[in-house]
Amino acid sequence: MTASLAEPGTTAPTARLSGTVALVTGASSGIGEATARSLANEGATVALVARRADRLETLAADIRDAGGDAHAFPTDITSRGAATALVDLATTRLGRLDTLVNAAGIMLVGPAVDAPVDEWQRNVDLNVSALLRLTHAALPHLVTAARNSPRGVADLVNISSVAGRQAIGGAAVYSATKFAVTAFSEALRQELTQQHVRVSAVEPGAVTTELTHHIRDGIREHNERWYASLEALQPADVADAVAYIVTRPRHVALNEVLIRPTEQP
Repeated sequence: MTASLAEPGTTAPTARLSGTVALVTGASSGIGEATARSLANEGATVALVARRADRLETLAADIRDAGGDAHAFPTDITSRGAATALVDLATTRLGRLDTLVNAAGIMLVGPAVDAPVDEWQRNVDLNVSALLRLTHAALPHLVTAARNSPRGVADLVNISSVAGRQAIGGAAVYSATKFAVTAFSEALRQELTQQHVRVSAVEPGAVTTELTHHIRDGIREHNERWYASLEALQPADVADAVAYIVTRPRHVALNEVLIRPTEQP
């Protein structure tokens, strides 16, 4: 596996993804940010997508300073029409799309009884609906890239969760969204095999990210104590797996990757 692009000037990009374009959602922090650095380190031009424009611009500058190529596309992907407009803009500006990494997500958890319905809807809007719309907009470009590029393959990587393999009490709707991501990924994989668009679901366990920051008071503290009780994964650990997936030879597809901290039951 490859190391992620780190501090400016410390790592020169390699060439395995040279000439390709990758679009990464959730790129303003956590897994998305680490994945963007890692793919840039492999030589891809990276379209950075998230709502926080200032963070995207800082990340793009860091990647360029380290010898890579990245461009900020501030977007709220939960907005109607945003996915199509984003993909159109990115492909027009960057010329193509070879890799899509759907890393944006939210984890609003807690007991179902008396849960704010708005939290359930926000889980669905970002983790499922936005991912579906963005994938729909990107698929024609991925099919074209697989057909026309020297690599002869394109990649769609969806960041799911351990909660998409094993339902977790107290996280019913979050688990439901991640089961949806995993199921969608597998069904889509079956459709696209002969077109050489590889579809992969990555299912991390506990990762030190901003996910827990959005959980409401009382429940957030419980989750943070649990995270502190083990040596959690770092975003770069997951990004490393994504980079490994998308740099395999054309005939090799890693369809599902489950990553847990060693200490996580």
